[in-house]
Amino acid sequence: MGGVIGFLALLGAIWVIYDLWTNNTKLTQTEKLVWTICAIFFNLITAIIYYFTQKK
Repeated sequence: MGGVIGFLALLGAIWVIYDLWTNNTKLTQTEKLVWTICAIFFNLITAIIYYFTQKK
């Protein structure tokens, strides 16, 4: 079960980082960097928060 959650966390982090740097033009470079660092350290939680706050 831990492997599945780890895989989902990795996919969430990759999705956030990809979407930030390719699709999200309204954020500054500094905000993107902060989101990227959060995605690396808090994978799944960051993906959920990013989805509800930035993907309106």
